[in-house]
Amino acid sequence: MFRSLQREIDHLFDDFSRGMPSFGDGDGGSMQMTLDVAETDKTYEVTADLPGAVPENIDVSLRDDILTIKAEKKAEKEDKSKNYHLHERSYGMFQRSFMLPTGVDASKIDASFDKGVLKISLPKLPEAQANVRKIAVKSAS
Repeated sequence: MFRSLQREIDHLFDDFSRGMPSFGDGDGGSMQMTLDVAETDKTYEVTADLPGAVPENIDVSLRDDILTIKAEKKAEKEDKSKNYHLHERSYGMFQRSFMLPTGVDASKIDASFDKGVLKISLPKLPEAQANVRKIAVKSAS
């Protein structure tokens, strides 16, 4: 058990150095959460696939500029009257954490869940929003 914990801690620090840590490597009931992170002029948008999860089993939290998404897909009751030849459907915990970029308005973070997809909107503070100005390029001659 200690080796497993040590491996998990090593994995966590390796992932923090890459900026997008994931918790769990697929064994022990933990599954990888896939997500997209996009940026617009006014927000960062996180979209995470959580197949089989329900809103009651999803937790999105913010602590010291670290956004954490946790979700659990509960196992369905197995029908003992059936003789399974293949049983691949998975269940367990999803968890993913990452540092917020600078300039996010933490008080206005919003999350919604629909059809197995979690969407988190991270509004930028006004001073962090892109102010793009076109610069004319002149010929040197």
